Amino acid sequence: MAVLTETENKASVAGTVPQPRAAVLAMPEYHPPLAGRDALRLDFNENTLAPSPRVLEKLQKLTSEGLTIYPERQPVEKIAAAHFGLSVDQVLLTNGVDEAIHLMACAFLDEGDEALICTPTFFMYDVSISMMTTGLRKVQTDDTLAFPFERFLAAITPRTKLIIVASPNNPTGATISREQLLAIAAAAPQAVLMVDEAYFHFHGETTMGDIGSVPNLIVARTFSKAYGLANLRIGMVAGDARLIGFLRKVSSPYNVNGVALAVLPEALADEDYLNWYILQVHQGRERMYTALEELGVRTWPSASNFILMDIGPKHKELVAAMRRHGVLLRDRSTDPGCDGYVRITIGTEEHVTRGIAALRASLAEIGWTPAEGRARA
Repeated sequence: MAVLTETENKASVAGTVPQPRAAVLAMPEYHPPLAGRDALRLDFNENTLAPSPRVLEKLQKLTSEGLTIYPERQPVEKIAAAHFGLSVDQVLLTNGVDEAIHLMACAFLDEGDEALICTPTFFMYDVSISMMTTGLRKVQTDDTLAFPFERFLAAITPRTKLIIVASPNNPTGATISREQLLAIAAAAPQAVLMVDEAYFHFHGETTMGDIGSVPNLIVARTFSKAYGLANLRIGMVAGDARLIGFLRKVSSPYNVNGVALAVLPEALADEDYLNWYILQVHQGRERMYTALEELGVRTWPSASNFILMDIGPKHKELVAAMRRHGVLLRDRSTDPGCDGYVRITIGTEEHVTRGIAALRASLAEIGWTPAEGRARA
C-alpha cells in the first residue's frame, strides 16, 4: 500500500475539511482595534464617562438567582415603545444595532437582490449584506463627504430590496434631511429603508414620527452612545408592525441579555442625565472645532459626537503619538475615500480638554504641518 508523503497527506486532509458558504468566504471581515484600550477612549464614539447613576443603582439590586433566568424582552419592549410614542408591535429590542443590521439582511434579502448604501459608512452594513447577496451597491461620496442624494436616488433599481442610510453618518458625521429620507423611501416602495439613527441624540432630527405613515421605513436606535450602555449590547428597531414582525420572526427570543433589559428602563427614564451628556457633547464639539481650526487641521461638518480630521501621510504617527499621551483615536484611512483621515470622539468637558492638549502636543511631536492634510484636497 502506497504511503502518502506529509505534503500529500496535508493536501488530502485540506480537501475534506468543512467549508462555509461561498458568500461567507467572500464577505469582508470587521477587525475593530479593541486591544489595550486603557487610555482616554476618544476612538469608538462611546459615552466617555458613565451611564445614568440610576443604571448603576439598578445593577446593584440584581440578584444571583436573577442571573439564572432566561431574559424576557417583551415587558421592556412595552416600556421602550411607550417612551418613543409607539405601539409594542412596532418595536423590537436587539443585541445592539449590529444585530439589527444582521436581522434586516436575513429577513429581506435573497441572493440576486440588491442592497444600497452610501460609503464611507458603518462597515457592518457591508458584512451583513454580503452574507446574503452579492448585490451590494455602493454610492461613494465626493471630497465634501456630504450625502450624494441625487446619485443615490439614481442608483435605486427594481431589484433594490434593502436600503440602509445612517444619519448622522459614521465616520463622516454628515446628515441626510428627513425630506430626503422620505423621498428615498417613496422612490423604492419595493425596498425596506433602514435609517440608522445611532447618533440621533447629538443631531436631533429623526424619522421616528413617520413610522405610522411610511410602510417601508425602519428606524434603528442604539443605547450604546449617549446612554452609555455599549458594554451591555442593546439596541432597538422601530417601524411598521408588519416589517417588525418579520424581524421578530428571524431573531432569537433571548437575544438581549437580562442585565441590559433590567437597566434600560432606568436609562430611558433619566432624561436629565441624558440631556446633560448631550449638552456636554455639543459644547465640546464646538471647542474641538475651534482648536482644530487654530491648529490648521482640515475637518468636515459633524452632527455627531465625533469629528473627522484630515491628517494626511502622518495619520498613523498621530494615532501612535496620541496613545503615548494617554488618548486613543481611530484611524479611518482604510474607509473608502478617507485616506489619511483620523476620527476623534467628543466626550465630557474634561475629556475634551485632555484631547485638545494631547492633539497640540502630538501634532508638534510628529512635526505635522497643515499642508500635509490640505494639500491633498
